[in-house]
Amino acid sequence: MKLSELSLLLERNGFSNQVEAKEDPDLVGVNTLGNAGRGELSFLTNPKYREQLWETRASAAIVELEEPAPDGLPVLRCDNPYGAVAAAIKLIHGTRIHPAWGRDPRAIVAESARIGEGANIGPYVYIDEEVVIGHHATLYPGCYIGRGAILGDHVTCYPNVVIYDGSRLGSRVTLHAGTVVGEDGLGYAKVNDRWEKIPQAGWAVIEDDVEMGANCCIDRATLGQTVVGAGTKFSDAVVIGHGTQVGKHGMFVAQTGLAGSVTVGENVTMGGQVGVAGHLSIGDNVVIGAKSGVWSDIPADERYFGSPAFKWKQFWKQVAAVQKLPELIRKLHRLEAEVAALRKERRGDD
Repeated sequence: MKLSELSLLLERNGFSNQVEAKEDPDLVGVNTLGNAGRGELSFLTNPKYREQLWETRASAAIVELEEPAPDGLPVLRCDNPYGAVAAAIKLIHGTRIHPAWGRDPRAIVAESARIGEGANIGPYVYIDEEVVIGHHATLYPGCYIGRGAILGDHVTCYPNVVIYDGSRLGSRVTLHAGTVVGEDGLGYAKVNDRWEKIPQAGWAVIEDDVEMGANCCIDRATLGQTVVGAGTKFSDAVVIGHGTQVGKHGMFVAQTGLAGSVTVGENVTMGGQVGVAGHLSIGDNVVIGAKSGVWSDIPADERYFGSPAFKWKQFWKQVAAVQKLPELIRKLHRLEAEVAALRKERRGDD
């Protein structure tokens, strides 16, 4: 694909751009600035790697509109270079093609299950009674779909995904290997010094265009429903507790865990290993830094970090104060020594 052709395709996909180039190179792949070679497109989206733009061996690069670039390097300027790169990868490399099993004879499908047109059911998949699966769904080997579950159109479940009974998935949902939807939440009541299980009578709902990495777990609600909002993306090993409501278009990085009955707004981003205590509310457009521990509500449009989590600026003030502690301790020791000497001198005068 020529750089000029890529520019036109990106324009059609909603990424306005302009090309600055003395030549029109052929592009056969996309790679990072440090690893790109001849015939590959690269990109600069993080100023941390700006120096690499001047050293790259790529044949072209996607950059921001005002980003300086070395002479001789063809560049495609765009106001959203990261989004343009994502589109370019799809255009140049294509997307993953699923195996074409149709309905593999080794799959077990209950008589009352309804399977949509063009569904792709792999070997050793188990589909229970009263399940509804939409058109062009793909279920990889080892998937289990429990009684009464509903899966929308173009759903993809990679190997060993488990969908418990009554769970509901929208259209274009992708669940990677080992992810579980609708298992029982942590519901127990203390009775006579023993834990008695509270039946988890609710269900789990995954709305349209959600993608989850490997080994995520979404608890069903005790009553009502646990919801993951449309367009939300999870990395691996994300855990959502029972009755929690996650808004649309969130981004949760690996090993993030939300306890039960949490309410999360739209466009919320949580870094890796964030932990959120139960029954809290997190507003729209919140960003929470990695390894933060959230113990109280967070209003909309805020950035929080730390454990316990504080507002971003307040956290860094605390970090700065901690960095000064060694010198403050040394000063304290000097003052203590001076006070001791003065007391000794005063006793001598007496």
